[in-house]
Amino acid sequence: MAKTLNDKKAEVFKALSNPVRLDIIDLLTEGEKCVCEIHQKLQKCEQPYISKCLQKLKSVGLIKDRKDGSNVYYSLKICCLKEFFECLNKILEGKIDEC
Repeated sequence: MAKTLNDKKAEVFKALSNPVRLDIIDLLTEGEKCVCEIHQKLQKCEQPYISKCLQKLKSVGLIKDRKDGSNVYYSLKICCLKEFFECLNKILEGKIDEC
């Protein structure tokens, strides 16, 4: 049975329900980063866990990767994701009451 649009949406929101994955998205809104840069910024996590988080975000279509030699670089795949999180941050910080 094919997944409905809401099934797919639920998968995306499940992927975003992890604080480390949200940290990764925040880092990638600044631009493309290699795994080593992400690990350096998120020192609270081990590199294998960060790789699992990156794979989950990639599997739901939020980020993409490219390989350059032995390095893998990640970036946002969805252009509006940055704006979505900027808007969400404003709402949560109480800077926007209603849309």
